[in-house]
Amino acid sequence: MSGNDRPTGKPIQPTQTHDAAPSGAAAPNAAHDSAFLRACRREPVPHTPVWFMRQAGRSLPEYRKVREGIGMLDSCTRPDLVAEITLQPVRRHKVDAAVYYSDIVVPLKAIGVDLDIKPGVGPVVEKPIRCRADLERLRPLDPEDVAYVTEAVGILTRELGPTPLIGFAGAPFTLASYLVEGGPSKNHEHTKALMYGDPELWAELLDRLAGITAAFLKVQIEAGASAVQLFDSWAGALAPEDYRRSVLPASAKVFEAVAPYGVPRIHFGVGTGELLRLMGEAGADVVGADWRVPVDEAARRVGPGKAIQGNLDPAVLFAPRGAVERAAGRVLEAARGLEGHIFNLGHGVLPDTDPQALTDLVSYVHEASARA
Repeated sequence: MSGNDRPTGKPIQPTQTHDAAPSGAAAPNAAHDSAFLRACRREPVPHTPVWFMRQAGRSLPEYRKVREGIGMLDSCTRPDLVAEITLQPVRRHKVDAAVYYSDIVVPLKAIGVDLDIKPGVGPVVEKPIRCRADLERLRPLDPEDVAYVTEAVGILTRELGPTPLIGFAGAPFTLASYLVEGGPSKNHEHTKALMYGDPELWAELLDRLAGITAAFLKVQIEAGASAVQLFDSWAGALAPEDYRRSVLPASAKVFEAVAPYGVPRIHFGVGTGELLRLMGEAGADVVGADWRVPVDEAARRVGPGKAIQGNLDPAVLFAPRGAVERAAGRVLEAARGLEGHIFNLGHGVLPDTDPQALTDLVSYVHEASARA
């Protein structure tokens, strides 16, 4: 946690609950028949659903206004603020799903890891994890550690009505990289040195992080999230065999832990074109592709039985509207005939993106796919 290290307000009762037993499944809710969830389940849809990674924040002036004077991690612990920011792109862009406003390091902060998000830099860890003794700082996550998440999701499920809410968390490898490097890294020297040099310690680190991540996703699902996405932002730094041996088991543990809830599970990484089949093998129902691989080729690499999410280059949104629509049309054409397709960017919304470009893109995808 950040700020005063206590959640704001008392947790409210969630609007829906899910059976956590191995045979359990998510109870149907107002969002169950939405285009987004139908696409996740590879069912027919009235139009291609659209949402954007990092749609909650960054590019929106209303986001910057409500965040004035409030640190990133502090904003993530205030349920009223989390709900408002999560709802903003739904109101403005008419996207088909909301994504919970948070940060991948929130569960680490919640268990006491000394870190902060520095503007222009990203998450910075005061004492990086480099040896076995450092693992003791990674205790299991208790739902009470993130009671503000339960409260915020409860607010959102009431406000969103039939619009699904996507919960999310950082994947074990990406969290490990931040913890080992001490912050963002271009080459991941310390991370790979630990992975190659002490594979037992590495496996234990990722196993602990898988438990923390799974617990964080369970809190969101039990409070009412209709789907979850696992972000593996740095997985593209790995060769396929390294990913298979040293990363896939931890990601698979996360997906397996939340499988009994029956909500769609999405897996996304950046620069992961060579890893798409392995990412699919980790257990997700939907695999996200960045803009470097066309969606039809991504589907071929992932293999059958998975929906595909993506994948317009975020930078295209800086081009004139006609050029954006032509590029989006190529994505839709490449996705024609796939078992399930969710339109998204190939990474997050860039901070200087004109919000109107996103609104126009949603409208175009809805209209063009409904005509197809």
